[in-house]
Amino acid sequence: MTTNNPQELHVVFGTGPLGRAVINALLTDGHRVRAVNRSGRMSDQPAGVTLAAADVHDARQVAEATRGAAVIYQCAQPAYHRWVSEYIPLQNAIMQAAITTGARFIVGDNLYMYGDTDGAPLHEALPYAAHTRKGRVRAQAAQAVMQAHARGQLQAAIGRASDFFGPYALGSAAGDRVFGALVKGKQPSVMGDLDAPHTYTYIEDFGRALAILGTHERALGEIWHVPNAPTVSTRQFLQHAFDLHGTNPGISHMGRGMLRLGGLFIPAAREMIEMLYEFEKPFIVDDSKFKAAFGDIATPLDTALRRTLKWYQEQAG
Repeated sequence: MTTNNPQELHVVFGTGPLGRAVINALLTDGHRVRAVNRSGRMSDQPAGVTLAAADVHDARQVAEATRGAAVIYQCAQPAYHRWVSEYIPLQNAIMQAAITTGARFIVGDNLYMYGDTDGAPLHEALPYAAHTRKGRVRAQAAQAVMQAHARGQLQAAIGRASDFFGPYALGSAAGDRVFGALVKGKQPSVMGDLDAPHTYTYIEDFGRALAILGTHERALGEIWHVPNAPTVSTRQFLQHAFDLHGTNPGISHMGRGMLRLGGLFIPAAREMIEMLYEFEKPFIVDDSKFKAAFGDIATPLDTALRRTLKWYQEQAG
């Protein structure tokens, strides 16, 4: 059963790449949308969305920002190097707003909590076996959401995606270091085994999937891996991008040593070291559960890459 009522207010926390993708999907479907971030400012603010400022650690501000919400989307993130200390308090504050207002709570999540599966495909029934600090944090945060749902405190669903690419996804592993470099005639910089299969998620598909979860009752109480184009290796992914762009600048490879060196000066690079296992072995996401329930909404890889290259070219221009 759908809950696709255009009069409902959908409130999106976070105006980064995922928040923007959710906002775009909801606006396309004709929903009322309020976006919330700390500053109350948003570059390239889409027409039709209202914007509110709120510090998520201030319950009064969060209550005001979520007033009247039917669905709340958690797409906000601390800086990558502050996840361990800040992610759970941030998500708990937004979840408390969903409990207070009675809004459905939809979380945009990653795959860190499963840990190293030694190349086995990742599916929703896997145990949480994270051996990394950030993976254990994401596991704890997800468990809190599902436990609150099981207790009847709120209605929630979690959508999980792999490393994403696309408009505004500058900080991703397949972000500015790949596409920003390529459109400037430089070598894309990537990590791990270039020939290991690696699922990449197009950010607009992630946003569309969360919008679907927010408007379908059957999504509630469940964890869903969002749809992706068929998995290819990182080398194949880059070669597709090179072919579409009409250039072949080659590939710059970052190993553990280079990340450790970069980590001396760049906190985000230091934090990537414990997650390198995702790029050193096959990292394949099983998204069959979502596709069986809601259909295959994944954008074909070439189409997603064309749109991504176009966006980066516009920024460079």
